[in-house]
Amino acid sequence: MAQRAKRDEVDERRRLGASDEPVEDVLVEEFRTTVAEGANRLNRTWRALVITGLFGGIDVGLGLMAMLAVLHATGSELLGGLAFGIGLYAMRLAHSELFTEDFLLPINAVVSRHGTWGQLMRLWATTLVTNLVGGWAFAWIVVAAFPAYEGVLVESAMGYMEKGLTLETAALAVLAGFTITLITRMNQGSSEGIATLANSLISGLLVVGLGMLHGALSSAVIFGAMHAGADIPYLDWLIWFCWVIPLNMVGGLVILAVPRLLRTWELVTKERAAQDSEIDAPSVVT
Repeated sequence: MAQRAKRDEVDERRRLGASDEPVEDVLVEEFRTTVAEGANRLNRTWRALVITGLFGGIDVGLGLMAMLAVLHATGSELLGGLAFGIGLYAMRLAHSELFTEDFLLPINAVVSRHGTWGQLMRLWATTLVTNLVGGWAFAWIVVAAFPAYEGVLVESAMGYMEKGLTLETAALAVLAGFTITLITRMNQGSSEGIATLANSLISGLLVVGLGMLHGALSSAVIFGAMHAGADIPYLDWLIWFCWVIPLNMVGGLVILAVPRLLRTWELVTKERAAQDSEIDAPSVVT
């Protein structure tokens, strides 16, 4: 009886969709896309990893410049955050990356056996460090070019640093990791340019406009304030950074990436079985 019911479910899926997978067709296509993209990221050369991460930090600096201009003119944090989305949009078009963007796609690839955990650690570490280096360098240029913005820059940075680790700031860091990872997934679901622009502006509005704490994005603001002469020692920034990044990871991995992986687990197991069969298949000598 149970076997017949199961056959009926499979027949119904075949009738209603393009495949007999136990998830919607759109999720099947999205899973295949994320695994392929994740595997590409995991298998980059060191040169490609470094350059991609550096430009991720530089593109964030472009958003910083736009945010400061709007804050200086309007004093509105929400509009400033929306303007910051320009940098995120540039990052999408230039195919550079933020550290938190690598919480979803490479995880799918590793779990599906298209990469290794060592490759994932290499991707995360390299992207994070180069994001910071690129953001630090470009923030210096922005401060040198626009000294009139130093006041709003220092004020924004102190807003990130002054409260320390509290329940409020911890929640803001978790939400930042979740939001950026979710926007990455949303971008995977659409190839339309206008959708990419909208997603980028939404990211800026929510993460920067609402004062969330993001390891790479907020660090660019803090670095700029340091260059402008703010009383923020690098040690204080490092302590701040060391509790923000794990909380960003909780938001991106625990709240979004892992549940999403469980949602498509049947596809994961099928992909792993296909990979195992390819590895175990004997080679034919001609």
